Amino acid sequence: MNKRKQILIIDGQGGKMGKQLAEALLEQQLADITVVGTNAIATANMLKAGAVQAATGENAVVVNSRRADIIVGPIGIVMTDALLGEITEAMATAVSRSEAYKVLLPVNRCGHYIVGVGDKSMSALVKEAVEIIKEALNN
Repeated sequence: MNKRKQILIIDGQGGKMGKQLAEALLEQQLADITVVGTNAIATANMLKAGAVQAATGENAVVVNSRRADIIVGPIGIVMTDALLGEITEAMATAVSRSEAYKVLLPVNRCGHYIVGVGDKSMSALVKEAVEIIKEALNN
């Protein structure tokens, strides 16, 4: 019996990126989706996208990073103190050490700038991320 792939979406602050990712990935029905917010507002907004499995906080990031086949979210989820301090050392370490394939969206905010990224819209970044995830699931 083939186990369905697990996609973990992690987002913080208002959860806007996570919500867009959840909507796009749920529409594709590629895998089981779990959303984890670094705060309750982010989680609530991702739930509005239709996500069924959701959790909030540091331990949820740590536990679900171990279970995921693919982790997707803003690049800050691998940087301690990113997202205005919402990403703890334990969160960044859990995501970084996870064996999951990571799809990190380059957002030039919160004290870092990714050279060469340009200023793509959030919808363009989400669309590109979904295509990368589809490709990863087919390999």
